[in-house]
Amino acid sequence: MRSYQQYCPVARGAEVFAERWTPVILRNIFYGCETFNAIADGAPGLSRSLLTKRLRELERAGVIEIIPKKDGKGSRYVPTEAGRALKPVLNALAVWGEMWMEVRPVHTEPGVVLWSWATVFLNRDALPRHRVVVRFEFEYAGKPDKAWLLVENGDGELCASDPGHGDDLMVEIRDTMALARWHLGHIEWGTALRSGAIVVHGPTNLRRALPAWNLRPQTGHRIEEIKESPEQVADFVYGLTPATPIS
Repeated sequence: MRSYQQYCPVARGAEVFAERWTPVILRNIFYGCETFNAIADGAPGLSRSLLTKRLRELERAGVIEIIPKKDGKGSRYVPTEAGRALKPVLNALAVWGEMWMEVRPVHTEPGVVLWSWATVFLNRDALPRHRVVVRFEFEYAGKPDKAWLLVENGDGELCASDPGHGDDLMVEIRDTMALARWHLGHIEWGTALRSGAIVVHGPTNLRRALPAWNLRPQTGHRIEEIKESPEQVADFVYGLTPATPIS
């Protein structure tokens, strides 16, 4: 961790917070990702060696604790009091990014959107009680790929390989920008369907229910409503609960 060699609190704080990948790592930890693999799943492109380095730096800075698991296999990464105090900073950065930074194609990897949906914003109250498997097909950076959302027992899990129960829905993501913009609440699901950017195959009841399983668009709608009022944005940022993250 390099030093700016300045007394300024901004400089001292930036030494910890502004390292490459550190805000994303902290975001994942605040989402409840406590294991190395869980943190890594939400940060594609981050090498395991750099993740290890960043976690050790955050531990030395007093931002996280690295706690051995009770079974002796691996560790848990848990924010300290100092780490938890960074949450409003991260939330404020997220709102600023939402309001001022344009979403470009380089930001629209479907795997990250689906990870965010399944890991953070899954609307468990809206999920069917019976098992449902949703297969997503997409292409990103010239490479075709697939992912599966397995819904059962009132919860969901994103799978990189076929869970083996047969597909109840198949979602073709023909435009990754449209998926990202819907997830952020910038466009409606119906708009994406009518444009052909997203095509869903399967029973009508499941096709209609699918978008309600994602809570993230609601956050985008709320930010859009209040973005002209700095006071409301500040209240929204600092009033966030763990159940309503915004990234």
